[in-house]
This record gives sequence, C-alpha cells and structure tokens, in this order.
Amino acid sequence: MELLELLKAVILGVVEGLTEFAPVSSTGHMVIVDDMWLQSELFLGKYTANTFKIVIQLGSILAVIIIFKDRFIDLLGLNQRDTTASGVQNRLKLSQVFIGLLPAAVLGLLFEDYIDEYLFSIETVLIGLVLGAFFMILADAFSSRKPAVVTVDQITYSQAFIVGLIQCFSLWPGFSRSGSTISGGVLLGMTHRAAADFTFIMAVPIMAGASALSLIKNWQYFTIEALPFFIVGFISAFLFALLSIRFFLKLINKIRLVPFAVYRIVLAGLIIVFIL
Repeated sequence: MELLELLKAVILGVVEGLTEFAPVSSTGHMVIVDDMWLQSELFLGKYTANTFKIVIQLGSILAVIIIFKDRFIDLLGLNQRDTTASGVQNRLKLSQVFIGLLPAAVLGLLFEDYIDEYLFSIETVLIGLVLGAFFMILADAFSSRKPAVVTVDQITYSQAFIVGLIQCFSLWPGFSRSGSTISGGVLLGMTHRAAADFTFIMAVPIMAGASALSLIKNWQYFTIEALPFFIVGFISAFLFALLSIRFFLKLINKIRLVPFAVYRIVLAGLIIVFIL
C-alpha cells in the first residue's frame, strides 16, 4: 500500500509541476485531482497533506529560480558585469518586482483565512476557471499588434503596479496567477513572452514567502513517516515544472492565451457533466 501512496505523491507532484506556472490554475487542478480522486488526506492526514502541497509547490519555485537564475543574480545586484557598457541601458529592477507583488501579498495576508475556509471548493474553482478563461480571451482579442514592451526590461513602474493589481484576481482559486498577470501585461502593451517573464519572476518571492510562512505554521506535521512522500513529490514537481516552463516560454508568443482558455472552459464543462 505504501508504494501506491508514493505513486500518488508522484502524481500530485507532476500535476503541480505542469500547472503551477501555466495559465490553467494549479490550485484548480490540485483540488480536482486530489480532493476528488487521490485524496491525500486519507493516507497523510489533513494537516500533513496540506504541508505536502506546500513542499511540492517549493519544487516548482526552485525550477523557476534555476531557469531565471541569471535574472535573479542581476536583481540582487550580484552580477559584476557592466550592463551599460554591454549596450543594456535599462534592466528590470527589484523595486519593480516588489511593486508588482505588493497588492496580492497584502490582500492575501488580510484574507488568507477567509479564502482557505470559503473559496476552496469545486464550485468556486469552476467559477475561477471560466472567468479566468474569458479574461485571457479578452486579453488576446485586445492585444497590440505592435507591443510597446518587447522584453521584461522595458516594463515601467506603473505597468508593474497595474499587473500587481490584476494579480489579485488569482486569489480566487481557479482564476490562475499566471493567467491573470500575463493577460494583464498583454492588455498593457507587453508581448506575451515579456508578460510571462515578469509573471514568473514576480511569482518567486510571493510564492516562496507564502510557502515559508505556511511551513512555519505547519512544521509539526513535517514528520519522518511523511518524509518519503514529501521527497518524491518535491522531485517530481521540480522536474516537471522545469520542463513545462521551458516549453511554455518557447511557445507563448506563438500560441498566445486562447488555447489555454479553451482548455479551461472544456475542463470546467467536463467537471460539470461528469462530477457535479
């Protein structure tokens, strides 16, 4: 039975890794796959299962850090090369990232308990999936044919703040953090790739901070018995996030957001037909 449970941990890690940074809502998929099928609470216990989900999310965050390692080195001022001399006049600044993540971070802290208690259900996830899909379709429909912001280094402080405000939509489970922020960036005149880069960079501190706080509060559930599940889940989430993010970034300017929006609507329809 333990082998079967480890396999479930791997599956949950795969789901987390594939969906965390794609605009399809990782929270929605985790609610669907775990709460309705695998039910990790049955073999880990409620609070240990919640801690497990935090751990595998850290695997996805590590994948982003590795992919954008040079960018984070620049943001932290650890790069010694002279960017001005190399022809790079402007670089994305840490202060812009902070301004972008601030609105959702504040609202998340204020309403964390309410969100956890009332918004994590199949019904609310369905609402988020559909509304987020229409927002993504809207973004593609009104995107500029000649975007003013081609790379993440051209993002202004006001654009960073507005994207941060739009990110607050993602506090509703199912709406999707990357779906909301990429859509917002595109509506502000960014290329899909520039908006995606900013989304992923901005996600690291807010997700890492939220995960760290959650781990501190749930540290007692980090038990020796659960450690194998945490390890295999973390590794699978990390590996599949690494693959999915690289694939997504290569294609996003070509495929844009509509295919992801259609997937979300189809998924919501299948849930309504076969589950509710």
